[in-house]
Amino acid sequence: MALLNNVTIGTYIPGNSLVHRINPLAKIISMIIILIGIFIITDVRVYLVCLVLVAILVKMANMSFFKLLKRLRILLFMTFFLFFVNAFVIQTGPELFRIGFFSLHLDALNQTVMILLRLVLMVMISSLLTMTTKPLDLTLGLEQMFSPLKRFGFPAHELAMMISIALRFIPVLVEETNKIMIAQTSRGVDFNSSKFKEKITAIISLLIPLFTSAIKRAEDLADAMEARGYSPDGKRTRFNTYTWAKLDTVVLVFSVLFTGTIIWYSFIR
Repeated sequence: MALLNNVTIGTYIPGNSLVHRINPLAKIISMIIILIGIFIITDVRVYLVCLVLVAILVKMANMSFFKLLKRLRILLFMTFFLFFVNAFVIQTGPELFRIGFFSLHLDALNQTVMILLRLVLMVMISSLLTMTTKPLDLTLGLEQMFSPLKRFGFPAHELAMMISIALRFIPVLVEETNKIMIAQTSRGVDFNSSKFKEKITAIISLLIPLFTSAIKRAEDLADAMEARGYSPDGKRTRFNTYTWAKLDTVVLVFSVLFTGTIIWYSFIR
């Protein structure tokens, strides 16, 4: 249950930092550009440079980098799983050690570290975006990014609204999961049991009420939007509007130059 309390994606943290004031569209495009670079590069040293950049951005947002890093402990299980899969599948490179039929090669270890760093950077960058951008502003930024595709019949507003609602529901579902786990524990369900059969029973006792609650919340949200006259095709005005400032141009240019530099260093140097 402690790990579920560490989920930060979709949780907005109010503030007036430099990162908070950046245009949502500029933040979204910059995030996509940097993530493309992260998935392309293959040098561990470059990933460490990216971690330093993220640490600087987190500091500029008046947040704690180490607290954000601690909240990624939920990735440890995935890392162990990837490590064992890579250890059995990747049998290239120098052999580090062998125990019976099991042998660990250097390439398997390197691949696991690379995937872990990619996941950490991806989650931290996306968390930084959602923590410094209001859900409605995030919807507006996504809609502006997809708006050129409207002439081809692309549902820009509908897609932006779905993404925003999905992100907003993550902390809500996490909170609901914690409540259900506490309730089921009080009824005698042991989520920490080491027996496989009991684990399956505990997961089923958690998933069924969670799905029921999620569907109920979705129905309530749909009813509330209909009651307020929401229509995806309707014309609407904005209470808050964003203008493109010099800061947004600097952020976008920096993201392009940074991504281009790390890709060049990884492949062309």
